[in-house]
Amino acid sequence: MKVQRILPTEEAADLLGLVRDIAAGELAPRVTEFEESHTFPREIVRTLGKAGLLSLPYPEEYGGGGQPYEVYLQALEEIAYHWFGVAEAVNVHNLACFGTAAYGTRAQREELLPGMLGGELLGAYCLSEPEAGSDAAALTTRAVREDDGYRISGTKAWVTHAGHADFYTVFTRTGGPGARGLSCLVVPGGTPGMVVHEPERKLGVWSNPTAQIGFDGVRVPAGRLIGREGKGFLIAMGALDCGRLGIAACAVGIAQAAADYAVRYAKERRQFGQRILSFQGIGFLLADMATQIAAARALTLAAARLKDAGRPYSLEAAKAKLFATDVAMKVTTDAVQVLGGAGYVRDHPVERWMREAKLLQIVEGTNQIQRMVISQGL
Repeated sequence: MKVQRILPTEEAADLLGLVRDIAAGELAPRVTEFEESHTFPREIVRTLGKAGLLSLPYPEEYGGGGQPYEVYLQALEEIAYHWFGVAEAVNVHNLACFGTAAYGTRAQREELLPGMLGGELLGAYCLSEPEAGSDAAALTTRAVREDDGYRISGTKAWVTHAGHADFYTVFTRTGGPGARGLSCLVVPGGTPGMVVHEPERKLGVWSNPTAQIGFDGVRVPAGRLIGREGKGFLIAMGALDCGRLGIAACAVGIAQAAADYAVRYAKERRQFGQRILSFQGIGFLLADMATQIAAARALTLAAARLKDAGRPYSLEAAKAKLFATDVAMKVTTDAVQVLGGAGYVRDHPVERWMREAKLLQIVEGTNQIQRMVISQGL
């Protein structure tokens, strides 16, 4: 990937170099093996954690990398370029840490964040339910106060890292109906009463499992309540703003990978006595792909810089997620077209990138939801 990047510091440039080396050396050679076997690369993710890449945007005092979001997103793009399943793991882990970092008490941050950010532990984010997807305020999983803790009952859906995570950030109802009745609890993995269902049979991202989790009277200490009761919806939406930027960065990485592969193929493939890159129909298609990717990257980083400056960025995050993921879908589909019949078989990775891009238009709020967010903001 040859991208001209403007980074805020020399340290950031060195960090991106490290990420690029790890991604090219450790991730790229193994992606096919793990995708084909539907195996979660837990040790590879742990290696990223030990290198400090699971906690880049969080404070150094608690074990994070202390990096601005514009740097974190470019690191995430580099990882997604080589293996989206691992980039998704990084993004979801950061979602799971958000509530504790942003809304936890000082005592909670001192107790929980070093483990969350240290690289050994992996988090999961539990918001959606079988009957509550886009309408997160309608969730029905309930936590009942009991002595010095809570007892959780219900079912969470579409949980990435289900069965592999060491902690689960769970949004549950502690009060009445609607958004004001929701709260956020951090539940250790393996707590009695948690039941991980069979993984979903997904179109793509086979190396990162997604499943429902049942909570059958799961007991959680009161000290694992993040913020206060009724704060859960606010925490969830704040996490999703961050997560949308992460998804946008992943979309840019996938799109760039597909475009680069299509260009290499078009330089080598010959028809009618010449490289297919020399045909205007192919050349213009590739030119449009490159332009759309550059625009998606610029929009994503512009939103990140607003966040880093402490300014409102929710609408810009929605725009970035919407545009970048639509671009990824178009670019990967066009990359398949450039390869022709070769693009439709698993001998080439473009078909995998196309399947992965489809997911990005759905997660962290579907692109229809992003359009609602943006239009309401107008």
